[in-house]
Amino acid sequence: MEIFLIKLLQVALALSILVFVHEGGHFLFSKLFGVRVEKFFIFFDPWFHLFQFKPKNSDTTYGMGWIPLGGYCKISGMIDESFDTEQMKQPVQSWEFRSKPAWQRLLIMAGGVLFNFILALFIYSMVLFTWGQSYIPLKDMKMGMVFNETAQQAGFRNGDILLSADGKPMKRFDIDMYRMMSNAKTVDVMRDGKKKTIVMPEEISLLTMVKETPAFARPYIPSKIDSVMPDTPAAQVGMSKGDHIVAINGTEISSWNEFDMQIGILKDRLAAAKPTTKDSMKVRMATFAFRHGGTGHIDTVKVTLTPELTLGVGKASLADFYKPVTIEYGFLESVPAGAKYGIGVLRGYVDDLKYVFTADGAKSLGGFGAIGNLFPPTWDWMLFWQMTAFISIMLAFMNILPIPALDGGHILFLFYEIITGRKPSENFLLRAEYIGFAILILLLVVANLNDVLRWLGYM
Repeated sequence: MEIFLIKLLQVALALSILVFVHEGGHFLFSKLFGVRVEKFFIFFDPWFHLFQFKPKNSDTTYGMGWIPLGGYCKISGMIDESFDTEQMKQPVQSWEFRSKPAWQRLLIMAGGVLFNFILALFIYSMVLFTWGQSYIPLKDMKMGMVFNETAQQAGFRNGDILLSADGKPMKRFDIDMYRMMSNAKTVDVMRDGKKKTIVMPEEISLLTMVKETPAFARPYIPSKIDSVMPDTPAAQVGMSKGDHIVAINGTEISSWNEFDMQIGILKDRLAAAKPTTKDSMKVRMATFAFRHGGTGHIDTVKVTLTPELTLGVGKASLADFYKPVTIEYGFLESVPAGAKYGIGVLRGYVDDLKYVFTADGAKSLGGFGAIGNLFPPTWDWMLFWQMTAFISIMLAFMNILPIPALDGGHILFLFYEIITGRKPSENFLLRAEYIGFAILILLLVVANLNDVLRWLGYM
């Protein structure tokens, strides 16, 4: 419950910031061109709102709605999600959106996307300035990687050190590493002190690499215990920090990768057994062998795992075996570095969108549950801001898509007007808004339904 609340708070804070900035972009450009903004709301407010206020001598009512799906500026003289057709029947006023030149209306509509993208670049810059950039170079991971069955069929072997994809060096273990490998024709690795080239099969895509369990490639991390939680199965059998787990139910292991695989097998068995039967207890009663860090002596013990099949140990991390490289940035250095990083994130996100139009890609769509899972289970400001920046880029790109009811749909019609010199009729714009809004509702339902199905174990 605590983890759920922490993630919920992070999602709520991130979305509030992003919606405020996005709608602020529309608001500021509207004010710049003398267009009246009737309402400025964080989140939607059908039927009622959490609060609202209107400053004296102001044309704008500010407030917060109760549905956290976005927010809006109600701009006078504009067909938007408010579907205010009565206003559009009145004579055109000088302070209305529809009375302004097309180029001014274009900037008003692009303001939200522009501000979201600028915010993302600013956040990335400040993250680099505050925390720097720490990572472990792939070439320094001398124990190599652990590969799943798909990767081994392609020619990879456990212990291979990843070097380059199509001759371009792979620097770190992240999504860009997977992306480079999925787009490459050949991948170079170091195996037993010799360089080896692996020809990548055409059928292996980025989606294949990341959706499989276990993943295509993961750093090899020895099964060294970093900590033991009190009153847990591990503590009860005498495990302690520095010990190594060397076998589970007679199967030898040497890494946390193999540990997770064996626990996954037990979880499959537990799922097949009824919780109240003796079969479930048989699954939970496992045999562990562990080597003491101080003496090297190996103990074999019977352990009754928790109902969730947890042992109660903290795992050693890569930083326990390799020295991270840290790049620090001054304030002026962080700005171009953050911009470059953000543009790289956008480029990768756009490149990955091609998978949305596949069957597996459609299943990977997620709603608020998926967004919540982007955030860590404990509050970490650096990760929070990184995820907020990523979602800001994601929202900016999604909003620029030429779908009616989104900013991109309005921008598309404005470009049509600028190029042809003809303005689409208000009836056409209204119908387009209804269609676009229906599309968005459908996508929202599908995305959140996927979250529910994943939670129920059907996906």
